[in-house]
Amino acid sequence: MFDLGYLIIAGIFMLIGLLVSSRLKAKFQQYSAEPLSSGLSGKEVAEKMLRDNGIYDVRVTSVDGTLTDHYNPADKTVNLSREVYHGRHVAAAAVSAHECGHAVQHATAYSWLAMRSKLVPAVQISSTIMNFLTFGMAIVAFSMPKLTNTMLLVFIACQAAITLFSLITLPVEIDASRRALAWLNNARLTRSEEHEDAKDALQWAAYTYIVSALGSVATLLYYIWRFTGNNRED
Repeated sequence: MFDLGYLIIAGIFMLIGLLVSSRLKAKFQQYSAEPLSSGLSGKEVAEKMLRDNGIYDVRVTSVDGTLTDHYNPADKTVNLSREVYHGRHVAAAAVSAHECGHAVQHATAYSWLAMRSKLVPAVQISSTIMNFLTFGMAIVAFSMPKLTNTMLLVFIACQAAITLFSLITLPVEIDASRRALAWLNNARLTRSEEHEDAKDALQWAAYTYIVSALGSVATLLYYIWRFTGNNRED
């Protein structure tokens, strides 16, 4: 299943992803050294943004790890890494406001977020099926070519679900950043230079999702090309 063509595509986007991720970490460290003029911690920024948007049923919690910040719609929690939770710098403000942007999306029934949430079970099932197909293809590739073609078609369907999820994630993340930056400005928590730095940090975070989506699309197109090529040979 994972032939030379796939390995080349995976290698290229893995390298790009590592470069973007490295740049994001560097930006986070840079803006973590820039004190927030308002003096609020990431936790306090998050709680204020939630209150300003009339949201009182979402908890702000601290989680282990670096850049592990996320919003969980299942239990309505904004989960901030310890550095962001306690940090009183531009990076903490940007990240905490971004995650609260997802909470605002949830509270206002933002359509793209609802679509992404509905796709989660399909993506989980697709990932499991693809793992089985990877081993199955290696076994039957030479002895049962017809079955290999059918398995490849199933693999494409699963990859399509994952690709759709990746593409829908883009407007969700971009919108959350847009809400975060607008609120930070309106609430006067960031001055001009701080605001631009927060924007820069969130843009680099968005690039990671863009690279992931492009890699998923490239993989899907490659296997569609491979499937049609097999059919022409038949």
